Amino acid sequence: MATISTAFNIATGALDADQAALDVVANNTANANTPGYTLEMPVWVQNDAVTLNGVDYGMGVQMTGAESQRSRVLDQAVQQQTQAESASSARLTALDQMQALFSGATSAGTDTSASSGIGSDLSNFFDSLASMESSPSDDALRESVLSAAGTLASDFNGAASQLESQQQSLDEQAGSVVSQANTLLSDVAQLNLQIETTSPSADAGTLEDQRQEDLTQLSQLMGIRTVTTENNGLTVTTDGGALLVSEGQAYSITSGESDGVTHFYDSQGSDITSDLTAGGGQLGGILTARDQDIPEALNSLDTLAYAVASQVNTQNEAGSDLNGDAGTAIFGLPADATEAAPAGSAAGISVIMTDPADVAAAASGQGPSDNTNITAMANIANQAIAGGTTATEYFSDFVTTLGSQVSEVSSENTAQQAALTQLQDQVGSLSGVNLNDEAAQLETLEQAYEAASKLFTTVDQVMVSALNLGVTTSFSS
Repeated sequence: MATISTAFNIATGALDADQAALDVVANNTANANTPGYTLEMPVWVQNDAVTLNGVDYGMGVQMTGAESQRSRVLDQAVQQQTQAESASSARLTALDQMQALFSGATSAGTDTSASSGIGSDLSNFFDSLASMESSPSDDALRESVLSAAGTLASDFNGAASQLESQQQSLDEQAGSVVSQANTLLSDVAQLNLQIETTSPSADAGTLEDQRQEDLTQLSQLMGIRTVTTENNGLTVTTDGGALLVSEGQAYSITSGESDGVTHFYDSQGSDITSDLTAGGGQLGGILTARDQDIPEALNSLDTLAYAVASQVNTQNEAGSDLNGDAGTAIFGLPADATEAAPAGSAAGISVIMTDPADVAAAASGQGPSDNTNITAMANIANQAIAGGTTATEYFSDFVTTLGSQVSEVSSENTAQQAALTQLQDQVGSLSGVNLNDEAAQLETLEQAYEAASKLFTTVDQVMVSALNLGVTTSFSS
């Protein structure tokens, strides 16, 4: 009877183990399309054998639970690659918008004859000066000079204004990204507590899936580093080491305005803006565009605007106007702008000359028919006045450099997307749910369950036969 009882126990244990494993397969199948879900596999453990007369007799198996098929090494690799790809993607979006501001600035190649915007404004302005050489006292030609100057100044103003507007938009985006990140950091901290409480030394299943999904989303937003603690929790820091999550405590990133833009601070009040910029994620790309790319573009425009305005003003002031008076400035510039520090020149340049007669075409002391000074003013177009080049060459180089930068970041992003996809495929192969595999596993487990059921029935019938001693009992297996 002890042997029959043991057989019953083994059969019952097999049924329980198979049913539990079937539940795991069913759960995998139900969550095949759940974002962040990790494939679970049944964990089988052999029961201790019984030794009788020196012979070991197996006591069947039991299923002790399910184990998620995850790799922390792969998860961290995906996390880091996600940060890099998100950063270049966000920066590329900003650079594309910048390039669109100057998309008509130059034609293909180095030919600027078909250029538009500031590039053509420069050509038109210097052409209007050259047109006065043949008839320096012509009122219509003088008016065209001021008109061309006004168009040039207006386009400088417009370009600077749009860049500043984009910078402000990026500033607002940065604040929004940090707000989203703080929410995710709080979620990670709460999941840490649950995991540390329920599974301090083992896989926590869906709780770890949820935490990893939060970390993946966090990696899209900003650069982070994670370290697993001894109780299965996670410590999260910025790329530079600023603490964001420790055990069940989240440390929110705060913000404040500095030098006209938003800066970000850790829980100790330290400015971590540069840390976040270098760290990656959308925030890193946004801050790079806000604090590096746009200021560089504005500086180039300021340098060009100041160079053109100051050189033209100086030359006009060296001559005499239609009335024989000393020439005055054509352009106005910010009072604090200098050649070494031209900040604000593109946004602040204006035409302050209102009377066409004030254009000083003649050399000082010469009559209204003299064109000496207007010729010198027109020749500024051929002089290296900005960055060692002419005004039109400087602007063309600026647009070309911007285009090269866009191309470089685009290529970088394409390569990063490919690397990220490859890593995600590796994670999918290990952790993703393959419905064909689950169907095969389901069939195997169903057969095992059916076999255990038949064994249970057979042992039951054998037991009945044993109890009915001397009575013939038939049964089928």
